[in-house]
Order: sequence, then C-alpha cells, then structure tokens
Amino acid sequence: MKLSISEKNRLISKYGDWAIVTGASSGIGLELSKQLANAGFNLILVARNIDNLKKIKEQLEDTANVMVMIVAADMGEQNGINKIIDASSGLNIGLLIASAGYGTSGNFIDNSIFEEVNMLKVNCEGLLVLTHYFGQQFVHKKRGGIILMSSMVAFQGTPFASNYAATKAYVQTLAEGLRQEFKPYGVDVLAAAPGPVQSGFGQRANMTMSMSLTPAQVGIPILKALGKSTTVLPGLLTKFLVYSLRMAPRNMKVKIMQKVMGGMTGH
Repeated sequence: MKLSISEKNRLISKYGDWAIVTGASSGIGLELSKQLANAGFNLILVARNIDNLKKIKEQLEDTANVMVMIVAADMGEQNGINKIIDASSGLNIGLLIASAGYGTSGNFIDNSIFEEVNMLKVNCEGLLVLTHYFGQQFVHKKRGGIILMSSMVAFQGTPFASNYAATKAYVQTLAEGLRQEFKPYGVDVLAAAPGPVQSGFGQRANMTMSMSLTPAQVGIPILKALGKSTTVLPGLLTKFLVYSLRMAPRNMKVKIMQKVMGGMTGH
C-alpha cells in the first residue's frame, strides 16, 4: 500500500518538515517511517538497536532523498528521553509518532515485576513525557500532529495480558482527552488501535498470533486518519475484532478476551 500524492501533500504541508518516530526499527514504527520518508519528511528515528537504525537510515536516505537522524535510546529510561529531546533541538518538528512499546503475557503474579514496571515506563511514562514536551511546542506554534499507539485490547480488561492492556487503556484515554484539548490550537492527536500485527511483538510478549496483519496493512490507514479522527482501527481484521465485541457488555468482553488471550498464551 502507498499513500496517494494528495495525501502525501496534505501530511507534509500540515505537519512537515521533521517527524520523530519511536520504535522505528521494526513493525509499525518502521512502516510509518518508510511512508513518511516517501512523503518527504525528514526523520528522527528512535530505537534501542543502533545497528538496525543505521541500516534503515542508509536505506531511507538513498531511496527517499531525505535527512535521517538516528537516536539509540531506551524509552524506559530518562536518559533515553533526554537523548530524543536533545536530538530535536533547533529542528522544525511537526509530527511525533510514539510507536515504541512492548507487551507481557501470562499470569500476572508469575511475571517479573521488573518487566511489568519497565513496560509501564516504556508504554506510558516515556510516551507521556515526549507527548508533553512536543505538545507544548506544537501548541505554541499552533501546528503539529501526535500519533499515540493504542491497541484493540485498550477497550476492556484482558486476562493473561492484564498490565499490557492497562497500559494501552492509558494511552487510548490520554489521546482522546488531548485531542480535544489541543484541537483549538491546530494540533491533531490520534490514537491508533491495531489488532495483532506481524512484528517482534508476539515473540517478546510470548504470544502465538495465528491471525495477524502486516505492518503495511496498518501504516497507511493510520497516517490517513491523522487530523480526521480521534481513534483509528487500522485493517479489516482490527475492525472485525473490535466491532464484534462492541455490542457485548463490558464484563462479557473481558470473558471473551480471556478465551482469546488464553489461546494465544497457552493458558
């Protein structure tokens, strides 16, 4: 899938010149980085793996003729957040995509509390700090866009991924509130809530996902929805999974997700 010329022009005129993408070395973050480069955005790409970032930088600069800066940073550490902010100094940042994040699964009490707290820092605290910092800049300029990575599990409790779903519920609620707060200042906020996506996420979260979307199937719908919606459910599979649960009472949704996640995690 590719962005249309008119959509590329809309994005670059409204949010250019520079975009920051966290979690840019794989999955949705990498796909969004490619699409933005093809639309003419200069990029600050953030991930932990510097070698992967170097390869992506070289590829994008060669194929899209844009400037790419790379920042090897852990979103769960304050030092990592500071690196991102320092790298953006003096640049006309118009778009923030907070795509970095990971999940845990299984019985909550059996999991490492270090991993659970670190996930909270990456998925919520790091995202919050960057959103606050660049939100202030965008509101001051009366121009900008922010995409926060939610999930289809954000809309109800999800047994066997309870803390992960809770982090995404936080992101979803934050994006919904900020969309209304920032709207009068010409700043757009979008919650992107995909279903299962083929990436390194499932392996790290110890989940087996028999049905999943490719990053290419969700990247374009996310970018097209920015400035037009509060929440986007990218991909037909995501829409099917979310809409099929929509009419069920919340306690029933939780029980359904218990079966779904139990199948993915062997519980």
